[in-house]
Amino acid sequence: MTYQPPTALPRELLDDEEMQRALSGHDFGTVFRLARSRAGISYSRLADACDLKPIRVGQLARGEGRVTTFDKIVQIADALRVPGHMVGLAPRPWETGASPAHTYAQENGPTVRRRTVLQAASTVGLAAALPALQRPATPTRMTTEYVTQLRARTARLRRLDDLLGGGDTYRVYLSEFQATKSLLRTVSTTDETRRLALSLLAEQAQQAGWAAFDGGHPAEASTLYEESMEAAREAGDSSLLGNAYAFLAYQTADRAQAAEIAARSCATINGGTPAGVRALLHERMAWACAIAGQPAETERALEAARTALAEQQDGEEQPDWAAWVDETELDIMTGRCWTELRRPLRAVPVLTRALDRYDDAHARDKSLYLTWLADAYLTAGEVEAAATVTNRALDLSIGVASVRPRQRLAPVLTQLGQHRNVPAVRGVLERAGV
Repeated sequence: MTYQPPTALPRELLDDEEMQRALSGHDFGTVFRLARSRAGISYSRLADACDLKPIRVGQLARGEGRVTTFDKIVQIADALRVPGHMVGLAPRPWETGASPAHTYAQENGPTVRRRTVLQAASTVGLAAALPALQRPATPTRMTTEYVTQLRARTARLRRLDDLLGGGDTYRVYLSEFQATKSLLRTVSTTDETRRLALSLLAEQAQQAGWAAFDGGHPAEASTLYEESMEAAREAGDSSLLGNAYAFLAYQTADRAQAAEIAARSCATINGGTPAGVRALLHERMAWACAIAGQPAETERALEAARTALAEQQDGEEQPDWAAWVDETELDIMTGRCWTELRRPLRAVPVLTRALDRYDDAHARDKSLYLTWLADAYLTAGEVEAAATVTNRALDLSIGVASVRPRQRLAPVLTQLGQHRNVPAVRGVLERAGV
């Protein structure tokens, strides 16, 4: 039997729904509270195992602060023997009996790149692990050239989101936002360079907000989106203001309110709004209408997004933060919307075609999108097909520091649980531990 340290959380506690929610959201204060109240593990033992001061453990348990650094999350999870998939990590070496080096060597393709970056990040910090992305030296006076350098750096850092989840990138993006905010307070500017820097600040706030949302911290994300709005308004950047509204709508739980916020997002569109931005805002409007159960409005918004993409001229300059919107992404959003509206005959073909051409390197996003395809198959009564797609989503979600694949997989697995007698379903449920 594999040795378990005395501070390992009991299996029955790990199976507890409240504990699972706390772990998926990296809410270790709740983890510590539950460990003491339900398993009798003292705060002093938890502190010793996790290399924290006992007073800090008590503060966290009372909801005073959070654990936000990636390396500390890893350290606490390993100390308490929490399986990696519960906190958005790859299987830990102690789970497989392999050394860390062996674990990394067994991974391949885009996963190697992802975990190699994280291995460096856990010791020296993600930004330091990427020397080409080191921030330029702080000037005594801000120039347009300097803001251009920072914007290019922000664009390069955004590429991390293609491979990593918000649990990995949040600190990096938040640091960029805070550094630019500090510059605006301490470095002299002209009116024009201040406007440019404020626009950059709005962009960086949205990037950090997205990572916070993806990493399971919606309150922090909302705060950053509000700051982005303030900066975008001061900069007179209607496109970024519209995108901030779109982000807020995307994470708003109240479905009717989400549609209202998305409408405010589209209201920022004017004659100077780039085609890619228009497509993005209309796409997010379609999603808000779909979850609000408004099929006619959804179809109108999707058509507006498709028209905007068709009107995009070769060579037309698009902001980097909207450049990811293309026909494939719009097809995926179309399929997701029809899935939410319970129209599987529309959803399945468009999602299948789009995901066939969607690169597995985008593991987090593809695993998410596959859950909508599985959901659509279930609505259509195609249980075996849903099980196959869910199994693929499980594969891709491993090692991604994002709460969203787990959140999306949970209801799909619950629905599949109604068909446990089907062999293909039973295998997926056993693999997922359901």
